Amino acid sequence: MSSAGHQIGAETSVAAPAWLAVGSLAISTFASVTCEFLPVGLLTNIAASLNVSEGTAGLMVTLPGVSAALAGPVLLTASGRLDRRAVLLVLSALLVLSNVFAALAPNLATMLFARVLLGLCVGGFWTFAPSATGHLVPSAMQPKAMSYILAGISVATVAGVPAGALLGNFAGWRIAFAVSAVLAGAVLVLQLKVLPALPAARAISPRELLEPFTRLSARLGLVVTFFVVAGHFAGYTYLRPMFQQLFGLTGDAVVSLLLIYGTAGFVGTLVAGRLVARNARAVALLAAAVIAGVLFTSVLVGEGWLDGGLITAGVASLVWGAAFGLVPLSMTGWMLEALPQAQESGQAMLVTFFQLAISLGALLGGTVFDAQGIVSTLQLGGASCLIAVAVIAATGLTRR
Repeated sequence: MSSAGHQIGAETSVAAPAWLAVGSLAISTFASVTCEFLPVGLLTNIAASLNVSEGTAGLMVTLPGVSAALAGPVLLTASGRLDRRAVLLVLSALLVLSNVFAALAPNLATMLFARVLLGLCVGGFWTFAPSATGHLVPSAMQPKAMSYILAGISVATVAGVPAGALLGNFAGWRIAFAVSAVLAGAVLVLQLKVLPALPAARAISPRELLEPFTRLSARLGLVVTFFVVAGHFAGYTYLRPMFQQLFGLTGDAVVSLLLIYGTAGFVGTLVAGRLVARNARAVALLAAAVIAGVLFTSVLVGEGWLDGGLITAGVASLVWGAAFGLVPLSMTGWMLEALPQAQESGQAMLVTFFQLAISLGALLGGTVFDAQGIVSTLQLGGASCLIAVAVIAATGLTRR
């Protein structure tokens, strides 16, 4: 065999376990973010079971977002030079525990405690997993490895709701969390076997976390992230009541629509990878504008200007899912372009703003939902997305 053949064979033998380790990280990020959004598709059922209003039940989305927002930067600085393998394994164990507590929760307080634990996992995985790829694959393969992990996050943001709704519809919401606990346990076992030592190159100081705020492009990216994600989740958290109250659909039809939403989001995520490489800002603009359009169109249905029904709801699910599938990758691409020399700090702040936006969007949406109903909630979400559109349009589509 030639020397080139030996080299290719060596790369293959090294790459196989490395890619398995990357896969375990992608699954862990997928599992944690999927669990974060499980309550959206189960909101009505959980609220009834725990004897709380649907708006109050929205705290199940709000609290993990707050916890995740704090977890990213806090864990990044507190972990210092601790081996990232140990950090990731602890996070995987917490993911199992949080789902067990949720599945057995006798009341809202226990459920919210479980959701706070989950937030630590989400923020931690999202912060540490992408940078861990530098220890797993050669530098030439790192962009590909990072794309897999980010795709896991993106797919989870749109798959969690239909997955939870489908399981909950057939077996009950507690079973949905129990299945999540089993999945998390399998991920933990896999990581124990395949993750090598992941030593930290250096400790990150609190001052370095402020680097994104020193650059205009990064600041704009964080602002856009906040408004588009907050607007999305103001409406998305109450997706099930929207389909039932505005479009007049039954539970079985809602589950089907959520599956359409998830499938469209998966396709949007696949398309986003190619589009973001060309122009991340343009992709973010498109996503924000389309989400705003869907929300305001649904308002017209609620006010009687458009007919509801299954077909209209199906189109809304398809378009909305595809649009939000573009968001995580487009904003990650934006921040990577803005901070090429401070990617960990940029990622930590992106996680913080993304999760804060989820929390505040769900919280404000729940407040408006309880006080004024679903139409006003959708108007709030649409207005927030339009602010993101205005920011991008005012600052241009090219990197500065």
